[in-house]
Amino acid sequence: MKPILSSMTCVALALGVLSGCADMTETQRGTAQGAGIGAVAGALIGAATGGSKGAATGAVLGGAVGAGGGYLWSKNMQEQKAAMEKATAGTGVAVSQTADNRLKLDIPSDVSFDVGRSAIKPNFVPVLNQFAASLNQHQVTTVTIIGHTDSTGSDAINNPLSVDRADSARDYLVSRGVARTRIVTDGRGAREPVADNNTAQGRAANRRVEIYVAEPVQAAQRY
Repeated sequence: MKPILSSMTCVALALGVLSGCADMTETQRGTAQGAGIGAVAGALIGAATGGSKGAATGAVLGGAVGAGGGYLWSKNMQEQKAAMEKATAGTGVAVSQTADNRLKLDIPSDVSFDVGRSAIKPNFVPVLNQFAASLNQHQVTTVTIIGHTDSTGSDAINNPLSVDRADSARDYLVSRGVARTRIVTDGRGAREPVADNNTAQGRAANRRVEIYVAEPVQAAQRY
C-alpha cells in the first residue's frame, strides 16, 4: 500500500508556503494564500496516487493552480475597500476582506430595509451610490448580493422576501449604471442567522443584506 501524506505534513506544507506572508503586499499575500491551499490539496491527491513522490509533485502543481485561480486581492480591491470604509463610516455597515479575497459589505436592517419590506430605506441610498461609483470604476469585478431575514414568519414569507431584498439592491445599482450581468442575487431566508432569533437585538442582526465583490484572477489578467 502506498503511504498517505500525514496531517502534520500537510500543515507543514501550508506553513511553508504561507510563512512569508507577513511582509507581503495585499496582492502578494492573497496569491500566497491561494498557493498554500492549492499545495495542500495537491499534496493530498498526489500522496493518494503516487506516494511521497506523488505528494511532492502534487504540492507543486496544486500550489501553482492555487496561485493562479480564484480571486485576486489587487490594488483596485484595496482601493474599493478603503472607499467603502470611508463611505460607510458611522453607518453600522461592516466592510471586510474575506478569507477567499472578496470584499464584503454586511448591511444591517436599520440601514437597509424595514421589517417585512424590500423597499430600500433612504439611509441605504448614499451607501449604494458610493458602491455603484466604485463598481463603475473597476469593471472587472463581479458582485453577489445575498438577502437574509430573521425567523419571524414562515419560510413561505421569508424566502421570497430575502430574494426581493437582494433584487432591490441589485436593481438600484443597475439604475446607477452597473451592468446587470455583473450581479448575482440570492436569498437565504432565515437559514443563516448570525445572532439569536429569540431576542429583538438578535432578530435585527439577522435581517441583513450581504454584498460580495470579487475580482477573478483570470478576468484581471485579461486587462
